[in-house]
Amino acid sequence: FPSHDSKWVTQMALAWGLILVDTKYEFGLLNGEVTLTDEVHTPDSSRYFHAEGYRERQEAGLPQVQLSKEFVRLWLIENGFQGLPGQVVPEMSGEWIREISERYIELYQTITGSMLDRALLPLDSLESVDWVEPVKHWLETNL
Repeated sequence: FPSHDSKWVTQMALAWGLILVDTKYEFGLLNGEVTLTDEVHTPDSSRYFHAEGYRERQEAGLPQVQLSKEFVRLWLIENGFQGLPGQVVPEMSGEWIREISERYIELYQTITGSMLDRALLPLDSLESVDWVEPVKHWLETNL
């Protein structure tokens, strides 16, 4: 990403109708050089709020509409999981997995401007889905 202008990501997010709230970058050393080692500006490394209605929600003290993984993290904490040794990830219902999927689909479509082929996303039968083939197919046709 352009190191000369740190505002470009914020400007891109606004063009998508989003506010980039915060993000993290992970660096490491590779052959003695500081190197970016992880993805950037995804829902796993960043929090995005919808720009529309932001001020009104802020002034009313209401939570912002987010497109990030924060809601999953909060759900895990509420269900007794914080990634500590000995903890087991709580089981997620098909309904909860669909909600997570819908939010990630919304973020993908908002950022890329592209629609996902929902025929490849069997959201009605998540409990018995084999994700390997649809993911391989998507990667082969979109990358």
